[in-house]
Amino acid sequence: MEETISLKEIFQTLKQRWKLLVAIPLLAMLAGTLVSVFVLTPKYERSAELLIYQAGTEEGVTQNDVRTSLELVGTYTQIIKSPRILNDVIENGNLDYSLSTLQNMVSVTNQNNSQVLLVTVEADKPEEATAIVNEISTVFETQIPDILSTDNVTILSEAVVGENPSPSSPNTILNMAIAFVVGLMGAVGLAFLLEYLDTTVKSEKDIEKILDLPVLGVVSTMDAVEPTRKSS
Repeated sequence: MEETISLKEIFQTLKQRWKLLVAIPLLAMLAGTLVSVFVLTPKYERSAELLIYQAGTEEGVTQNDVRTSLELVGTYTQIIKSPRILNDVIENGNLDYSLSTLQNMVSVTNQNNSQVLLVTVEADKPEEATAIVNEISTVFETQIPDILSTDNVTILSEAVVGENPSPSSPNTILNMAIAFVVGLMGAVGLAFLLEYLDTTVKSEKDIEKILDLPVLGVVSTMDAVEPTRKSS
């Protein structure tokens, strides 16, 4: 019975503060939208693919060659973001970025243990992201023979700007959803805080809790009625 009463009180509190529960999440969602559109700088991603292969023998490419190429993928991932490669990229492209900044802009992934590396660059403009990732691919392909004394990298596909490019971030829809959820949680917490701080007596149950005494009777609310005069 006590649990049922507690649940009733919870729902009653939420019902009484419904305007708060509606207004705060909507305002938070509006704020998240405005921040995403007018405050956060749009970022654009462009990617290029590199194929890592092992030169085969006269009999063709063996399973050993494929295994060796896969083992080199992890090494090549580190080399792509190394100063040896990126410093040349900065110099060739006259980029106004430090080495550490450019390293943070670059990500290298290898999906499903394939021999293909996906090099991705995130920048403020799609043209810039395209130019940087293509330059990284070119420099890497050129430098690998000197670094590892092997020529087993080829550019599988270069990045293109594309028509009407859309930013990869910020994700306005996601930010709106997060702001709404956070706003709703804050509104619920505020509703219970206001209820806790509210010391007004609203019902006979409140009196029982405060005085720890049973209520013997309740006086109903009476509307004031003007007395009518008797006709003489």
